[in-house]
Amino acid sequence: MSDRLHGQKAVVVGGSSGIGLAAAAALLAAGADVVVASRTESRLAAVRGGLGPRATTQVVDGAEETSVRALFAAAGVFDHLIIALGGGGAVGPFAELEEARFRAAFDRKFWPFVLVARHGAARIRAGGSITFITGAAARRVIPRMSGIAAVNGAIEAMIRPLARELAPTRVNAVSPGLIDTPYWHGMPAEQREAMFAQTARGLAVGRVGRPQEVADAVLFLVTNGFTTGTVIECDGGVGLV
Repeated sequence: MSDRLHGQKAVVVGGSSGIGLAAAAALLAAGADVVVASRTESRLAAVRGGLGPRATTQVVDGAEETSVRALFAAAGVFDHLIIALGGGGAVGPFAELEEARFRAAFDRKFWPFVLVARHGAARIRAGGSITFITGAAARRVIPRMSGIAAVNGAIEAMIRPLARELAPTRVNAVSPGLIDTPYWHGMPAEQREAMFAQTARGLAVGRVGRPQEVADAVLFLVTNGFTTGTVIECDGGVGLV
């Protein structure tokens, strides 16, 4: 526990599970009041009691402008925005990825990130921050991941221009590698563990990541007032081995 963010307010969009939930918990532990927003009420209900009295929740569909407007109208003025919306992506051999799958990947992640950032930025106090959660595929050569690379690469390409345009609001991103989150729980356990083990062998740290470790990187970007226009790679050393 600390009071580094005492008196400040954060909005975490995509905060009902995985990295977003870990980020919300880290911000609360640092003293912030936090609005946790997600598309699924049942997920919000499941985590609401564990977050404590300084957390509130709201349903939002990041792909719907009316819903996004309602989120920020209810939130009012705040200090920090974390966008951790998951989107899946167009995974597979490039030659087999139809245009519709590429477009759907952008519709599920890129455009919601843009919509949330655009409407949220107008309500952030001077000196506040926006932190995007992107993905290592944007910067690493990973076969069959060109669709995800395109989406996350497009988001990361906005970081530095937005850091200049929206100043003094700071704009940064965290780019995670493979993280053990509920996103993977739909995969059979044996298959999931085999994938984690294979990935771990190619990482300098020898294991996949934990949501709390990405949340630590988010907390650094939120609390460090001299960092902007930066993408922090939190990927276990992909490419170092």
